[in-house]
Amino acid sequence: MAGGVYTMPDYLQKRFGRQRLRMYIAFLSLLLYIFTKISVDLYSGGIFIQQALQWNLYPSILTLLGITALYTVTGGLAAVIYTDTLQAFVMVIGACILSVLSFSEIGGYKNLELKYMQAYPNETLYYNDSCGLPREDSFHMIRAAKGSDLPWPGFLFGQSAASIWYWATDQVIVQRALASKNLSHGQGGTLLAGFLKILPVFIIVMPGMISRILFPDIVACTSAEVCERECGSTSGCSNLAYPLLVMEVMPKGLRGLMLAVMLSALMSSLTSIFNSGSTIFTMDIWRNLRKFPSDSEMRRLSVKEKKRYELELMIVGRAFMVVLIVISVAWIPVVQNSQGGQLFIYIQEISAYLSPPIAAIFLLAILWHGVNEPGAFWALMAGLFVGLCRMVLDFIFESTECGEDDPRPVWVQNMLFHYMYFALFLFWLTVVVAVVVSLMTEPMPKERIHRLTFWTRFSTEDRLEEEQVDLHDKKGKDDVMNGVNGSDDVIEETALTKEEIEPAKNMVHENDDVEFKETGNWRKFYDWFCGFSTNDDRHLTDEMEKMHEQLTRQKIYQTKRDKRILNVLLVVILGIGVFLYGWFA
Repeated sequence: MAGGVYTMPDYLQKRFGRQRLRMYIAFLSLLLYIFTKISVDLYSGGIFIQQALQWNLYPSILTLLGITALYTVTGGLAAVIYTDTLQAFVMVIGACILSVLSFSEIGGYKNLELKYMQAYPNETLYYNDSCGLPREDSFHMIRAAKGSDLPWPGFLFGQSAASIWYWATDQVIVQRALASKNLSHGQGGTLLAGFLKILPVFIIVMPGMISRILFPDIVACTSAEVCERECGSTSGCSNLAYPLLVMEVMPKGLRGLMLAVMLSALMSSLTSIFNSGSTIFTMDIWRNLRKFPSDSEMRRLSVKEKKRYELELMIVGRAFMVVLIVISVAWIPVVQNSQGGQLFIYIQEISAYLSPPIAAIFLLAILWHGVNEPGAFWALMAGLFVGLCRMVLDFIFESTECGEDDPRPVWVQNMLFHYMYFALFLFWLTVVVAVVVSLMTEPMPKERIHRLTFWTRFSTEDRLEEEQVDLHDKKGKDDVMNGVNGSDDVIEETALTKEEIEPAKNMVHENDDVEFKETGNWRKFYDWFCGFSTNDDRHLTDEMEKMHEQLTRQKIYQTKRDKRILNVLLVVILGIGVFLYGWFA
């Protein structure tokens, strides 16, 4: 926010300079969207519609896409934010109702552990094997470090790397904070999301366990024949746990509400992904390929010229959404048969292979001014190479089914250790490569990192952009040749005081030399809905541009009252998280 960035790849370019980092992160983010977000959301949404309406899977997916595209393609981020806000209330209320009804089916929370540990499928009892038995540590969040599905060191430290990418550097999540009015609003929204994130334990995870209690033959099926008969997948039917609960436990009058809840949740996720994906492609890839004006140059253009560029970006962004959808639909069969049919495990594994290097570089960029562009780039390349090798091995040498001998070579079995441990290894490999290469190459100029690291976020000094650095170096050489000391031309900048903010706002929007034609209300609504500039945008002189940048920096300043409230809420939510983790440990 202090650096005035629009996307996360945009931050990397401002922080390190060269385009290759921005382009790489943009492409990798789009790949992650396809592999872990869009295809998974479409598949899970298709499953729910399939169960509710008894349709085939792909017509269900196309229906979900049609409903989502109706307002995403036309509305952009504004439509996404407004619809997500409304859908959040619907989702929480509907999921809470289902959770209460589910617990009433088994006689309350006190019976959950007892009945879950006795939820065996008939085939397990018939063949007297252990494949369909619940895990003995099902109600333990801290599990054995070796031989467990969620080893505690990997869960605490390895999973954190992938979580940092998802919650702190992924454009889908961060775009809301970047669009906030100021830092206090962004932090308040983040804390609200943290409180809401506590609910899934009680309204999603536990109802899913209840679904196994009520429908063990479907949710806990083990043989390929039974699973294919029940849900059409040979890998498993655990993905049907929640839809089955909705269709069998909810009374008829509330099933429609829950259908709306599930579709709202999926559409909310899809709209965010579509919008952030198109934003990354247009702002980080297309603008660079087409050599668009820079952000400061765009602000100096007339409204007509600006709209010409914005129209192109809007059309390209909407068209790219279609490309994303087509590729994601083609990837669905892979998702359907991966990792025993468990969507959650599939998402976590792909994230563990590709996202830790991104998290490492963003943390280094924010916390250590010494990391430079070569260090960040080659660390990302090393992380990508190692991560892709592991992912390819995982797809080639698939894990064996329960009760089967492992036919994979010994060296493959040793290399394919738990994905959470691999995420931890990949994170620190990236950090080590970045630090070593950065120390061996030329450091970043300090003029490049003002307001782009945690330690310089309140800096009021001018930051040199990439093109300004080249011009500055060239000018310095010319001055030396002419016997001029270039340091005398440095312009001091100070932060605006509270009394200067209002006059500065007026100054930025004043321009007596240009006449603007007043537009009608319908045109204003059209411009707002499609994200075009309005007549409120003026030509900015150098002085106005400087004032505009200073006003932007005021967003990160907080009042003592806001700080106290936000800090108290942060302590409360951290306390709740630690308590719940200890309670279920």
